[in-house]
Amino acid sequence: MREGPDIARIGSLIGDPARANMLTALMSGKALTATELAAEAGVTLQTASSHLGKLQDGGLVTQTKQGRHRYFTLAGSQVSDVLEALMGLAARSGHLRTRTGPKDPALRKARICYDHLAGDTGVRLFDSLYERGFLTVQPEGTAVGLTDSGSDFIEGFGIDLLSLKKGRRPLCRACLDWSARRSHLAGALGAALFERMQTLGWARRDVNSRAILVSPAGGRAITEWFPIQADIKI
Repeated sequence: MREGPDIARIGSLIGDPARANMLTALMSGKALTATELAAEAGVTLQTASSHLGKLQDGGLVTQTKQGRHRYFTLAGSQVSDVLEALMGLAARSGHLRTRTGPKDPALRKARICYDHLAGDTGVRLFDSLYERGFLTVQPEGTAVGLTDSGSDFIEGFGIDLLSLKKGRRPLCRACLDWSARRSHLAGALGAALFERMQTLGWARRDVNSRAILVSPAGGRAITEWFPIQADIKI
């Protein structure tokens, strides 16, 4: 047997349809119970508990007990990064599931992707930062850097950039948006931008889905702070 990381085990854990649905549900960043995850996966509670045990043993989810309930979350941003990459690869390769419904337009406009903003609004932020020279993007599209002028802009927006840089998480990362087929901003900066928008009252999470609800005033503010002058392709 060859030495090194066992990607086959991780692949098999994610590759099961029921477990994939559970992991996708946890991309909302919320802690969910086994019952809620069973509903997401379309399986019985007993089956869901078995799947969750495997995911926990594999280091993909963690659980916290509160009272009579056990809550499950993704085991950190590394797991969400892998899931985002796989979702982007699936979208780029044309492997999409069709699920229509009244929430679809809202999800496409703005949704949470673990802890950062995705959908059309998330793509707008990324495009605006890149267009104005605040971000650098390498040809392969995933390596993203923040320029000096970008740092000034981010700090002017009320984000403590120094604290973000001290963390272990990558500051900037491009994530291929499955609905827009374009990049939105992930990493510590992507999370901080969304947190700042919530603090300003521009946006809030829909408690019943992954949709992000942007207020009319918030929509105007986002347009002012993150203008787009041209139709760019990144």
